[in-house]
Amino acid sequence: MPLAGIAWQAVHYLVGLERLGYEAWYIEDHGANPYDPRIQSVTMDCAYNVAYLRRAMERHGLAGRWAYWDAINDVFHGLSRERVRALYAEADALVNLCGATRLRDEHLACPVRVMIDTDPVYEQIKYAKADPAARAYIGAHTHFFTYGENLGTADCAIPLCDVPWRPTRPPVAVELWPQAEAEAPCFTTIATWENKGKNIDFQGSSYLWSKHLNFLKFLDLPRYRPDTCFHLAIEPPDAAVRGAIERQGWRLVDPAPLSADLDRYRDFIAGSRGEFTVAKDIYARPNSGWFSDRGVCYLAAGRPLVTMQTGFERRYPVGEGLFSYTTHDGAAAAVDAIASDYARHSRAARSIAAEYFASEKVVGEMLGQCGL
Repeated sequence: MPLAGIAWQAVHYLVGLERLGYEAWYIEDHGANPYDPRIQSVTMDCAYNVAYLRRAMERHGLAGRWAYWDAINDVFHGLSRERVRALYAEADALVNLCGATRLRDEHLACPVRVMIDTDPVYEQIKYAKADPAARAYIGAHTHFFTYGENLGTADCAIPLCDVPWRPTRPPVAVELWPQAEAEAPCFTTIATWENKGKNIDFQGSSYLWSKHLNFLKFLDLPRYRPDTCFHLAIEPPDAAVRGAIERQGWRLVDPAPLSADLDRYRDFIAGSRGEFTVAKDIYARPNSGWFSDRGVCYLAAGRPLVTMQTGFERRYPVGEGLFSYTTHDGAAAAVDAIASDYARHSRAARSIAAEYFASEKVVGEMLGQCGL
C-alpha cells in the first residue's frame, strides 16, 4: 500500500527503534498483492511499490535494510530471501505492525514476536467468538499491544479472553513535522470515505467499520460555523455523495496526490488550521480508547485536533490543542475555542505530541514491557 499515511506510520516506528539504539530492518513479506494508487487497484506488478519503499527507506537512513517479497513471482527485492530468513533468527524482536503479516514458520525463529493491533475491537471480538483462524493468527505472537488503550478495563466491555493485551499508542517523530508558523484558515482531514468488509456482530450489537457512517452525522458542521472553512480529502464513490458533501459546505480535495507522496502529505497537514474528523463506530461506541496515527501527525505539526470521543480522554489532556466531542455543540465549541487563541492551541498540540506520542517514548515503553 504505497500511501503516505501508511508509510509515515512505519517510519515513526523505525525512527523510534533507531533512536533507542536498535538496528531496525523493514520487511514486507506478507504476500498480499501490491496496490497501485495510480489505478486504484491491486496489480500483478510490484515495480511501483518497490521503488516507493526504496525511496522511503533511503530517505530515513535504512538504505540496504529493507526487503519486499513479490509473492506472485516468488522474488525478493532489496535483501535476499536468505538474509531475511537469517534476520528472523538473529533479531531481538519481530514487530508485526498492524498485524499485517500472518506469521509463518520462518517468523517463529524469533523468540519475541510483537503484535501491534492498530485497529482495536475487531480481532478481539473474532477471538472471543472462537474463530479458529483468528485464534491461530493471534496465538503465533508472544506479546500483544493495542491502540485500544481502554481494552481490558471497566470502561470497555470488549472481552480479552485471557490474551494479555497491553495498551500502546501511535508514535510520531516530532522533529520530522516542523511546526508551521502561519495560522491557516481551513480545518482538514484525509480519509477513505467508505470502508467495507469488517463489520462485526457481538452479543446483540453490530459494530460498524466504515468511517463515513459517523461522518454523515456531522456533515452539517460547516453550517454551524459558516465563518470557518472545512476541507475533506476523500474520493467520493459517486456524484450523489459528492453533491451531498459539498451542499453542506465542505470543499473536497483530491486525496490522490497527497497520499502518493510523503512530503505533500506532510505539507497538507502543516498547511491546515487543524484536523476535524470522526472515528469509526467500532472504535467509538465500545469506548476503546483508540487514537489516530494521522491525528498525532497533526499534533506534531502544531495543528490542533478536533476528533470524536473514543475514550482516549482519560489518557490525554483535552481542552488545549486536543479536543474530543460527541455532539454538534461540542464540535462547534472546540472550533470556537481554537479560534479564541490559535497560537496557544497550536503550541499545546505540539507539546502533547512530544509528551505523549514521541516515537522513542512509545516504542521504548513497548519494548521494555517485552523485556528488551
